[in-house]
Amino acid sequence: MATAQLRRHPNAQCLLPRLCRPAPARLLIRLSSEPLRFSSTSASSSQAPPPLHGPSLRRGRAPPDHPDPFARAFDLAALRVPAAACAPLERRLRGHLLNWPRVRNVARLPNDHGLLPPGLSPQSPTPHHPAVGVPGAPAPPLTAVARREKLAREFNARGFLRFPNLARLSRPSPAARKRKEMKGDGGDEEATREHDRDKTYVVEVIGEGTNEEEDDKWKALVGEEGFGRGLWRMGPTRLLLLDESYAKRSVHGLPEAVKDVLDHQTQQDESSSYELIRCQLTLFYNYWPMDEVLEALLPEGVIVPTGFETVGHIAHLNLRDEHLPYKKLIAKVVLDKNKPKIQTVVNKMDAIQNDYRTMQLEVLAGNDSLLTMVIESGLRFQVDLGTVYWNSRLATERQRLVNDIFRDSDVVCDMFSGVGPLAISAAKKVKYVYANDINPMAVEYLERNTVLNKLERKIEVFNMDARRFISAVYSTQHVHAVTQIVMNLPKDAAEFLDVFRGILHGSQSGLRCVMPTIHVYGFSKAEDPEHDLHERINIALGENVDNVEMHRVRLVAPGKWMICASFTLPESVAIAQPNYISC
Repeated sequence: MATAQLRRHPNAQCLLPRLCRPAPARLLIRLSSEPLRFSSTSASSSQAPPPLHGPSLRRGRAPPDHPDPFARAFDLAALRVPAAACAPLERRLRGHLLNWPRVRNVARLPNDHGLLPPGLSPQSPTPHHPAVGVPGAPAPPLTAVARREKLAREFNARGFLRFPNLARLSRPSPAARKRKEMKGDGGDEEATREHDRDKTYVVEVIGEGTNEEEDDKWKALVGEEGFGRGLWRMGPTRLLLLDESYAKRSVHGLPEAVKDVLDHQTQQDESSSYELIRCQLTLFYNYWPMDEVLEALLPEGVIVPTGFETVGHIAHLNLRDEHLPYKKLIAKVVLDKNKPKIQTVVNKMDAIQNDYRTMQLEVLAGNDSLLTMVIESGLRFQVDLGTVYWNSRLATERQRLVNDIFRDSDVVCDMFSGVGPLAISAAKKVKYVYANDINPMAVEYLERNTVLNKLERKIEVFNMDARRFISAVYSTQHVHAVTQIVMNLPKDAAEFLDVFRGILHGSQSGLRCVMPTIHVYGFSKAEDPEHDLHERINIALGENVDNVEMHRVRLVAPGKWMICASFTLPESVAIAQPNYISC
């Protein structure tokens, strides 16, 4: 019986010399006699293939007559291993496996549940393969799918009521029934094409079943309907995809570490058997990242746009002039590669040139709605990008102020609040918030968002020019003493500081003696942006201000910084004679 167990395929090669002798351990290594063929995607065959560095559209070969123009095939080697030994072998061979992004090292093929080896009949027991159908012989363990189908056959209608999930899994879906009804009218072909579009990659064994004599033996054993490519002879199996550098190697060319691991495994489990096989990994359009697809689609020399701002379900692009002829194509790829989160792709057509800070946006792909819901720091904000301003890149800066600067006892004044990302986030922590914006649509969404986040009792909303707003806050008889003022209008905020000169002039109220801390934002292209913003602050206030803390928020363009300057309003400025400086 040991001789029968060690029967090998005619093309099999022995992995270790000691395993050539009859032994209870089973280690079968099988290689296809067909050599691997690599084809270059480059038009020039004289160019050397690029080095191995992972999957790439430029490296893989395009399968002939494939409907997906982005399909790329790669030749690999794989170890076919018993399913039970797959997990421990994967851990021990981790450094020798494929390890490509979003491709599992373990592949499962159709019809890999296993059959009896050649020469063994269902009634011929072996020490490691009990007889099938012999009375008293233990039944092989059922797979999860087999257990489900067995339960589905045994349970009656009442049982289905107790197991609704099982009933739903066991019954064909309406879509499956519809496809079955369409059979004969091209429905199957259409369903197959739809399925192919959803696939990311597929693994296929190549060169298997080339020995017709061996195939005839299997057909005689299991019948025509049970025979097919990819059938394993010794039970349920999986494929462990090896590193791409092993694709052309023979059995003897495998690293000694791999051989030692397999040898050790056979010593632990004498019923184990392994095959080294050749396979083909095909990656489809869904696999490739956005930048690689755009690089293949755009003309040579055109810079590939790789980033965009996300506002809810909207992707906001800032395309260059060279991208405009291909804007629809770029938007389609962005939409495909970021579904279902992204449903609309827009492009800013011009710079912001109005007091309301609204942007002229062009919808390039997806639905036309610019109304979206943004979740930031656990808070929800309704935003209509067509009528209000929103910048998701400032989320970190907003949280810096709320978490590191503001205190529980603070009263915050947000002079340019927009739809309230800072004002509402601050209201979760501070005592009270005054929020203002000149855009009536922004104020409308600000009020909605305060109610949406249940903070309407801690926020007072204004719709005024920023100077009138500050004057109104400080002239109110019953007002909280403002301790923090935020001026996030980087283009013009520094020039609005003149309103604070003389803001407490002639005031008799004790509440107004509190000097607020002002956080003013500004852009600067100077070599020393901090010094440039500091000078603008001094000019606007009409006095030199000491102890100004500068924080670089982000680089908005090459050589252009966004800076936050924080300082306490000098009392001498607050009580001085008003002397507004025109902008």
